[in-house]
Amino acid sequence: MANQAEALSYAARSPVLAKYFGQLCLVVVAFGLLPLAVALLSGEIPIAIRYVLVLLPLGLLGAWLSRIHAGEDVQVNEGVVLVASMFAATPVFMTYPLMGAGMSFMDALFEAVSGVTTTGLSTLRTVEDKPVAFLFARAWMQWYGGLGIVVFSLALLFRPGMVAKRLSGAQAKEEDLVGGTKAHARRVLKVYSLLTGCGIVLLLLTGAGFLDAVVYTLASVSTGGFSPHDASLLGLGGPSSQSAVIAVCLACAVPLTFYHTIYRKSRRPDGLQAKSVVIAGLAASVFLALCLRFVQEFSWSEVLQVAPIMAFSAQTTAGFSNTDVSQLHDASKLVLILAMAVGGGAGSTAGGFKVLRLLTIVSLLQVTVKKSSLARHAVLFPRIHGLKLEEREVHEGVLIVILFIAVIVLSWFSFVVMGYDSLDSLFEVVSATGTVGLSAGLTGPDLPAVLKGVLCADMLLGRLEILAWLVVVYPGTWLGRRL
Repeated sequence: MANQAEALSYAARSPVLAKYFGQLCLVVVAFGLLPLAVALLSGEIPIAIRYVLVLLPLGLLGAWLSRIHAGEDVQVNEGVVLVASMFAATPVFMTYPLMGAGMSFMDALFEAVSGVTTTGLSTLRTVEDKPVAFLFARAWMQWYGGLGIVVFSLALLFRPGMVAKRLSGAQAKEEDLVGGTKAHARRVLKVYSLLTGCGIVLLLLTGAGFLDAVVYTLASVSTGGFSPHDASLLGLGGPSSQSAVIAVCLACAVPLTFYHTIYRKSRRPDGLQAKSVVIAGLAASVFLALCLRFVQEFSWSEVLQVAPIMAFSAQTTAGFSNTDVSQLHDASKLVLILAMAVGGGAGSTAGGFKVLRLLTIVSLLQVTVKKSSLARHAVLFPRIHGLKLEEREVHEGVLIVILFIAVIVLSWFSFVVMGYDSLDSLFEVVSATGTVGLSAGLTGPDLPAVLKGVLCADMLLGRLEILAWLVVVYPGTWLGRRL
């Protein structure tokens, strides 16, 4: 069987990767035009020049690579490599423009990775002295990173066919990046754009300024969390504005296809996932409220202001805050860690290992327990929302959770070895791997470069759910027979 599998396996082909990487580069160039325009309109010419110096050669490179002759058939491993390469390359492309705000290369790269992966962790002590183009660019990266560069490409650039199917298939395995055909990608893009427009209008109605409304909304629909104010949500305004931001985050932390199934009667787990995300957020709110009231002795008015916002921010992996996380008790931090690890729904912009995987594990446990009282010949399958789970789905779900935990443990160990507090280190690592952005105070300009690199790796691994990167480093992807 092993020999048969090897005979049917093919390594990735350089012409195919080069051609479609070039086309994806053109999409990145298109995304870069808007922050370039903002820099020009706001009079930040040095930053605008930096964008030109990046976008012009990148556009020429993309146009040249796109002309390479390659077949229409794209293998699964090639699709995975292309998706992973864009999430790795885009932050590198955007680092130089971000350095125009006075950041070092390492900190600008960290900021770019945090943006494209929709994490929201930052090494900056303050952002309120940064130019408008910088603040907009960070949130804009989160916006197009939230839906996924390839989804935009499928919706706007690639023709229907095998290329679109293979690229979307690669993303379908990474369920936080909504995969599908060209038509499906367009439907998802419409939902995403509509939610963005509604979010901006909602924040304007609550009294937010235009720039704040745009930046907070871009960071909300992507569940990214970058804020133009040092105080995060406290810099936006009162409870109504803060609640509006969290409502937008929650709307995008459920599967985006849920908004289509509302008008259908098909039995899909999207509705169950949406309910589960809300229930999980409410449960986190209750536990966090108990910790704040009886452990830290917050007043009930403070508890009602802090607990729901922080709990849903963690559950949706948005990363906004209305209190100093570093001042929370260890019990409160543990509640937030669990919420960040689980995250939102599969097929949403949220991170974490996804509530659908948690439901899968719960269903598998139920089946295991029930089988102990059944006859030997009885057959029982794990089900979610009445739908039978395929064995492959169960295995992949459990495997991703295990890999997620493994990455957290290894990264946490590197922090502890370097002398950082155990719980704060765990908080930081889970926040990065879950692409959340809440910080216990460890992430900053003084964090050693090696640990900044660890967090960057965590953000990239968490955004593509690890399996994609295993395909990239698998020798069989690069060495072997070519189709």
